[in-house]
Amino acid sequence: MKTSKPGDKTRRPAARNPEQSRQRILDAALSEFAAKGFAGARVDVIVKRARINKRMLYHYFGDKEGLFREVLRRKITERSAWLASAPEDPVELLPHWFQLACRDREWVRLLEWEALQWGEKKVIDEDRRQVSVGRAIERLRGQQGRGLVSGRYDPAQLLLAMMSLTAYPLAFPQLARLVTGLSVSDPEFQTRREKFLRQFAAAFSKGESK
Repeated sequence: MKTSKPGDKTRRPAARNPEQSRQRILDAALSEFAAKGFAGARVDVIVKRARINKRMLYHYFGDKEGLFREVLRRKITERSAWLASAPEDPVELLPHWFQLACRDREWVRLLEWEALQWGEKKVIDEDRRQVSVGRAIERLRGQQGRGLVSGRYDPAQLLLAMMSLTAYPLAFPQLARLVTGLSVSDPEFQTRREKFLRQFAAAFSKGESK
């Protein structure tokens, strides 16, 4: 029987790490879904980018829709954690959300593709996502109760407005450039946007309570 000798450079096969394999698949899937949407994304591309075989992808996620659902869940969990650690003061909250959106352009693109494909129809994993949105609305309602945010505004409409203010320039960078003359990737644009968001937030954070 052949035994290994000191200095023998023969490598044994690396032990499989399921969590690392899953993470590679999810990272590759996020890039593919963000670039091409759910309908346009190709499992073969994801498999190649993740350096795994197709059987492994189906073993972990079932099918393409299952994979998309898990990508969404991971992103929603991540963003829920960001929300939980966000500043309470709306004057600082809006710039904070904008900074996060600037660092997570793939999420913005993913939502755009989703809107194009499903429109006003029910989307994948909608019930779970509705729970996450509900928590954000309740958080705003709590801020209204503590006097941090004006109680004049419906919290659901206010949340939608806050999402729009922070994500719209990144979702439509061509319009942002036409209006301001600056690219959304330009630090000058981001500095000006953050300043505006602080000023704008003051209007509803210090307004009348009723």
